[in-house]
Amino acid sequence: MIRWSITFLIIALVAAVFGFGGIAANAAYFAKILFFVALIFAVFSFLRGRRNN
Repeated sequence: MIRWSITFLIIALVAAVFGFGGIAANAAYFAKILFFVALIFAVFSFLRGRRNN
C-alpha cells in the first residue's frame, strides 16, 4: 500500500512539473488517501500482533 502511495506521489510530481495541474492534484489526493489507509492498517496490525492469547 505504501508502494502505491509513493507511485501516486511520483506521478503527481511529474504531472506538476509538466503543468498538468488537475492530474497532479488528483494523484496527490490519492497518494494521501492511500498513505493514511496504509498507516491505519499498520497500526491495526501492530496492535493485533501484541495481543496475548
